[in-house]
Amino acid sequence: MTNSDLKEKVQKVISDHKTGILSTVENNKPHSRYMTFYNDELTLYTPTKRDTEKIGEIEKNPNVSVLLGYEKKGQTDSYVEISGTTAVNDSNQLKQQYWEESFSQWFNGPDDPNYIFLEIKPETVRIMNLNGEPSQELNL
Repeated sequence: MTNSDLKEKVQKVISDHKTGILSTVENNKPHSRYMTFYNDELTLYTPTKRDTEKIGEIEKNPNVSVLLGYEKKGQTDSYVEISGTTAVNDSNQLKQQYWEESFSQWFNGPDDPNYIFLEIKPETVRIMNLNGEPSQELNL
């Protein structure tokens, strides 16, 4: 499979699954939680509060891991493992673009200064369970 074909398959899994697991590093150990993800090509964005512990964790160590996919049927579902680095992004354009009314339970609208995004730049992307084939790594 060409790198272009593989990238297309990875992007489909990412686009089809908004909920995934974000793992940061806390005291040299993984700290995982479910998050909502949006994507622009392979760059991921996840909304969060500025005053959460994950912000402190990424300031100490920006390396993260994300799992997306693996729903519905279970063991035969395709999913992606993304390893990369993250940084805070509080761009107004991003806040407006991805604002959802369901966020109102945590934020006072898209202009809330506590409403920010983590921007995740992938370094390694592996797709798993693709038609029963062994995992494949996307060359970035």
